[in-house]
Amino acid sequence: MSHAHHNSNMRRVIIALVLTGTFMVVEVVGGILSGSLALLADAGHMLTDTMALALAAVAFQVSKRPADTTLTYGYQRFQILAAFVNGLSLLFIVGWILYEAVNRFIAPQEVMGEMMLIVAVAGLVVNIISFTVLHGGDKDNLNIRGAALHVAGDLLGSVAAIVAAVVIIYTGWMQIDPILSIAVAILILKSAWVLVKRSAHVLLEGAPEWLDIDTMREHLIGKVPEVASIHHVHVWGLTPQDLMLTMHLCVSTQPENPTDIIRRVKVQLREEYGIGHSTIEIEVDDCADH
Repeated sequence: MSHAHHNSNMRRVIIALVLTGTFMVVEVVGGILSGSLALLADAGHMLTDTMALALAAVAFQVSKRPADTTLTYGYQRFQILAAFVNGLSLLFIVGWILYEAVNRFIAPQEVMGEMMLIVAVAGLVVNIISFTVLHGGDKDNLNIRGAALHVAGDLLGSVAAIVAAVVIIYTGWMQIDPILSIAVAILILKSAWVLVKRSAHVLLEGAPEWLDIDTMREHLIGKVPEVASIHHVHVWGLTPQDLMLTMHLCVSTQPENPTDIIRRVKVQLREEYGIGHSTIEIEVDDCADH
């Protein structure tokens, strides 16, 4: 990721952090005064969002630190840790909303629809601004993706609160409040699970989901005729954008210039697959590990 792109992502996260943190206080007060679970649920979500956005901002700052003798690959993976934590926090919020909604069904509470509507509309405006700011960032960056998902969940929460407030004002039906809270929780659940799954895949050193290693192996053999076979292929990423690879190349005879073979393979890896960091071992006839 370029320095300018990195700074742009970080600025977007900080803007969203200030907006979300400021309005969270307003929504907490509005939720308590109006008695609305939809507002309180969204306020609780915004509290988690504030922490998540702060963590995302810290992750961008930490990931700029250069590699050292302790972390030889650098600190970029911290962004993935932040995304994973954000995803887990979303799952926690979903559980809390569902628990509170069940309690509201058992013991319905009076809700002040007019106040709820005012706060929800203001929240919708703030969330739209925050989401627009984050959505313009790097869509492949899991840290930005996690932050945007948090704000998207808030946006849905605001929409649900507006609908609930209108229904309560005109019909007095209080059950709409927990019903829409559950609907929002289910929508958040799907996005949260995708984020946790993707970030966990990176943390577990999984290969990129789009990469077919067998096809890549055949492609490299076809492009570099001196290579008879390829084995011990490992592909992973510090982040989804920063891919790493190790592999063994087997040749039938001792090459005059093994570095040239490695260089041509590296060119293919970089240009065709976006793998900028590779460690390649050349073997003649037998694998050294055998």
